[in-house]
Amino acid sequence: MLFPRIFRVALPKTFTSTRNFSATTPLVTKNRIYNNIRHTSELETLLLLSSSSNKSLLTLWTTSWCSTCTTVSPLLKSMIEQEGIGEAEGGVGYAQVEMDAVSLGEVDLRGRYMINSIPTLLAFSRGEAQNETKVTRLEDFKSRDFMKKWIESEARRGGAGGAGGSLFDSLGSLFGR
Repeated sequence: MLFPRIFRVALPKTFTSTRNFSATTPLVTKNRIYNNIRHTSELETLLLLSSSSNKSLLTLWTTSWCSTCTTVSPLLKSMIEQEGIGEAEGGVGYAQVEMDAVSLGEVDLRGRYMINSIPTLLAFSRGEAQNETKVTRLEDFKSRDFMKKWIESEARRGGAGGAGGSLFDSLGSLFGR
């Protein structure tokens, strides 16, 4: 015989995993607490960082003489860092802007971001201030439930919509949706 005999060997069945990318659960993004902002370049850096990661940046605008700020700041940090509020919705970054820092006084950030009262909670999405959701009322700062819902809604926004919300949100409100 010129050619060797061919043997048939039964190979074991291989099992393959069929996991579609669209069916995978989204990754939970951790919240991040940043150092206090004392210079405009630090704020600009955090805005770029949050924009590139599609996370909202929550900022608490404070001064050293503000007694309400000393109460609100630890509460916010605890809700964001220890309790993880907002992580399931996409995560947030948080920083405190010290408005009475000497190096921050060289540029009028108050005017640029329309900060009219202390404390003020202002979220940034895609580097743009979300003035329509800015928190300034003391009653809102005292309500833990309000703060939780606000953090979650800003985390859900992530990097979408920009300062005026998305076009479809605006059109939807015109047509009763």
